[in-house]
Amino acid sequence: MSYTNIPKPTESELEILHVLWEHGPSSVRFVNDKLNEEREIGYTTTLKLMQIMADKGLALRNTESRTHIYKAAVSEADTQKRLLQKFVDTAFRGSAVKLVMQALGNHQASPKELDEIKALIEKMESEDDDQ
Repeated sequence: MSYTNIPKPTESELEILHVLWEHGPSSVRFVNDKLNEEREIGYTTTLKLMQIMADKGLALRNTESRTHIYKAAVSEADTQKRLLQKFVDTAFRGSAVKLVMQALGNHQASPKELDEIKALIEKMESEDDDQ
């Protein structure tokens, strides 16, 4: 599935996806317990959200055993790409430069982070030279 075809998860669905990406296929109880480490959420709420996610194509449900096991149907990387592209398009009018400048202006980057950014720029420039 192309990341442009991935349904946009809600904030609550994204929290569930984070649990599934980190821990792999999981029961509703397990996901609910993990979510409750951050904030109180009822089991039936988690169950309903996960059922909706399966209907939307964000999660896959294995019903072979009594305990239904869910797994992410979308990759973390594709979801991040889609959400970031939507964010850049709407908040920064499609300008990745404005996003980067805003992020660097609002965050004190460590020397290591700056080195990583420089390395990424150099890599992108060398790829452009190869084309």
